[in-house]
Amino acid sequence: MAWFRRRPRSQGPGGRPADQAALEHLTEFAGSRRGVEGFIEPQTTVTETTLLLVAHDGEWTRRRIGSPEIARRLAHKISLPIYDVRLLGYPQRMRDYNERQKRRPV
Repeated sequence: MAWFRRRPRSQGPGGRPADQAALEHLTEFAGSRRGVEGFIEPQTTVTETTLLLVAHDGEWTRRRIGSPEIARRLAHKISLPIYDVRLLGYPQRMRDYNERQKRRPV
């Protein structure tokens, strides 16, 4: 029986590592938009650590990332300011963007 078998250590503390497609998507998003900032969202019981990128107009994208350290390294590599969402919260421009998207005619 494998009821109590642990995950392989190669996966790291957050479970699955960030995949290359997610890192490429985040890099492409940051490179194709103006004023992008990164927000690290902590691991919860339901979701793994994620990196949220928000552009100047509030457009955003989110992808699973292996750990906060991987998020910081990616942000440094692509020259993005990065924040902890637990300390700063979500930017108002993101909430405004979501509201505009709800009101948009289909």
